[in-house]
Amino acid sequence: MTYSYFPGCTLKNKATDLDLYARKSAEALGFTLEEIPEWQCCGGEYPMAKDEIASKLSSVRALANARDSGKELVTLCSACYNVLKQVNNDVATDEFVAFKVNNYLKQDDIEYHGETKVLHYLEILRDVVGWDNLKKAVKKPFTGKKIGAYYGCLLLRPGKVLGLDDPENPKILEDFIKAIGATPVIYAQRNECCGAYTMFEDQSIPKNRTKKILSNAEDMGADFLVTSCPLCRYNLIKNKGDSKLDVIYFTELLAEALGLKEEA
Repeated sequence: MTYSYFPGCTLKNKATDLDLYARKSAEALGFTLEEIPEWQCCGGEYPMAKDEIASKLSSVRALANARDSGKELVTLCSACYNVLKQVNNDVATDEFVAFKVNNYLKQDDIEYHGETKVLHYLEILRDVVGWDNLKKAVKKPFTGKKIGAYYGCLLLRPGKVLGLDDPENPKILEDFIKAIGATPVIYAQRNECCGAYTMFEDQSIPKNRTKKILSNAEDMGADFLVTSCPLCRYNLIKNKGDSKLDVIYFTELLAEALGLKEEA
């Protein structure tokens, strides 16, 4: 099966591992990520102002491209997923936003009303491949490893719009961890914000937040953390201090479990 794929800016520079291992693993698991041509940055942050339309247009163009290709749209970055899905919901449910967006897009002969289904790569693993089939495909299981899932906030919230998992008690990453043969570590801070973009205003905020996250995961026995968010990984690593925990993209673990890491 082939999906339209929106990699996003970070996966083309600072987070190339997240992208590379995802593509290789997809091939092994029987689906293809077809990168959207000439995509533009989604903005990296969902614009909250109702009349902020222009910054949503790059996302709408990507969504319309996927619709026109007849494919569902897949992304990996938590921020891209959050922005694309919220913008898609705006156009599908808010007549004011849809009207304004399509007025802008007339010059490109595009009209869009939220027809595309937006998926996170993890949803394909869960709902299309299936955890049991993923487990069967594993060649190098992480037996004996205790892994903490770090969701952050962008992958789960707002829950009613994203619908990926229960924002208060998620399990999709824990189920992934089980499928690759490891033991998931449940800790209180796994779905708390890392400080995100506050690092540009006050670096003490992500520093304090990440310290709580890492110490909580260590106290609960995690060997390392797994995430899908480049910004979360950046903040956690930059502010890890004395913590010995590494933070790894879930796609890297996936590729390693499938025996593809060296090839990738």
